Amino acid sequence: MIRALVATAMAAALAACATAPPASTARTALADGTTPAQMVAIIRGTAVAAADELDVQPIRDPEVEDLRQQAIAKERAGDMEAAAAALDAALAIVPDDPAVLQERAEAALLLWDFDGAQSRAERALALGGKVGPLCRRHWATVEQVGNARLADALAAATAPRAKADALAAAQAAATQARALVARALRERDACTVGAAPRY
Repeated sequence: MIRALVATAMAAALAACATAPPASTARTALADGTTPAQMVAIIRGTAVAAADELDVQPIRDPEVEDLRQQAIAKERAGDMEAAAAALDAALAIVPDDPAVLQERAEAALLLWDFDGAQSRAERALALGGKVGPLCRRHWATVEQVGNARLADALAAATAPRAKADALAAAQAAATQARALVARALRERDACTVGAAPRY
């Protein structure tokens, strides 16, 4: 009798395992459908320099440049963890390099680490120039983080059967995200400065 009950219970458990859909915890897009890859493409698109724009490019350490190239290759191959690790190794050599910090911020976005993306972009802003394509990339990163937070906050604010305190928190988060986006857009536009005229 006990053996029969155990056998029945095991058969039921195996059947449940066989028919249950696989659990997936990985996000593929924000609530508004935007993906991290789209966010990074927007950020990089802001860095296209105009013909008359001042854009200073520093001479780079060969080892750092090699690590940056490795990161690019790993990102193209879809291995964002390895890309981030290569950039972390580069930052161990040049921790105050705004360009490498920016690349690591973008890697953080691709890894769904919005706090890490914002903090690295803001550190790059504090260390780098206040004009030019790289400056726009920093602020565009902050803007995209704000957009991501806004999308999540709006989704939470419109969730069915959400409790009043959760709704209030979501609305406050949406207000903060809108303010962050507005500031980032203003600052990003201020990064564009033409080269000095030649006489």
